[in-house]
Amino acid sequence: MIILRNILFYAAFYLGSPIYVLLAATQYALGRYDAFRTTVEAWSRFHRACARNLLGIKLVVEGQMPKGSVLIAMKHQSFYEAIDMPGFFDRPAVFAKAELTRIPVWGKVGQHYGLIGVHRDQGASALRKMLTSAKAYSADGRPLVIFPEGTRVPFGERRELQAGFAGLYKMLGLPVVPVATNSGPLYHRRWKLPGTVTFRIGEMIPPGLPREEIEARVQDAINALNGPAA
Repeated sequence: MIILRNILFYAAFYLGSPIYVLLAATQYALGRYDAFRTTVEAWSRFHRACARNLLGIKLVVEGQMPKGSVLIAMKHQSFYEAIDMPGFFDRPAVFAKAELTRIPVWGKVGQHYGLIGVHRDQGASALRKMLTSAKAYSADGRPLVIFPEGTRVPFGERRELQAGFAGLYKMLGLPVVPVATNSGPLYHRRWKLPGTVTFRIGEMIPPGLPREEIEARVQDAINALNGPAA
């Protein structure tokens, strides 16, 4: 039954996704920007519906996400939370590795929506460009989302935050909202398992804290659901 559920999920989501991507690209090209954003967010919710109805993975949210310009620091265990972001947060701008922006069609759609490419090896000019984009999105009232550990981390593991996180926190001057998740044991595998994924929204952390303090508080908060590895 699990294998059948996965086959149905992969067929539905990966055959349905190109329709959303092409529709979003067309809407952007025609200048229908509100419809474009709605389509991107609908794709995200489509994924959640496929996961719930075909895989038996439901989402539970603990806590309340504040509105407006904040820096959201989220645990990253699987693609579940990465795909869910446009439908879960309020028009988020997302820091992501630059390679994603080079995916044909999808990469451009992501950039137009608010994907901020992180070029880790291109020096100060790339950092300034990234900050300029982030500040523009923030000034528009949009939340910024980052995976502060820099990559997917297996359930049960806790890693140091990337050095760039503290720098962004300092230069952006935004409060941080940490978000923990436990998606790894269910979703980060070939044959995904039914169960419950939890997003736990932590207490808002004010701007202006020393590096050691902000990193320690974010570390603790995003790992709040990170129990022993199965």
